[in-house]
Amino acid sequence: MAPTEDNRPVAFVTPLVDIETTDDGYVIRAEMPGVEKGGLEITVDNGEMTILGRRKPTEFTAELIYREIELHDFRRVYELDPSIDVTKVGAKIDDGILTVTLPKAETVKPRKISVQ
Repeated sequence: MAPTEDNRPVAFVTPLVDIETTDDGYVIRAEMPGVEKGGLEITVDNGEMTILGRRKPTEFTAELIYREIELHDFRRVYELDPSIDVTKVGAKIDDGILTVTLPKAETVKPRKISVQ
């Protein structure tokens, strides 16, 4: 729960994620059904990455008689490893799956040293 500008609490749902490591960095895949590109906000500040996904309300053409699907927005915060190059973080969303790539800085990647 987080307060809004008028101090009303807003409920967020924590999206389910898979996180994998690669030679180049990390990849986060998050389930965010109902979220489109315009409803995403990803920020990096003080070593933390915040993912916020806002869903569009469902419009019904008939009278709604029962509802189980909650329209809460998604929110998740990650503490980032200092080895991540935050200037090159990338994201895309496709069919309700958000993919965030977190590349390692070139200075921390393993490299081959040539022997003379």
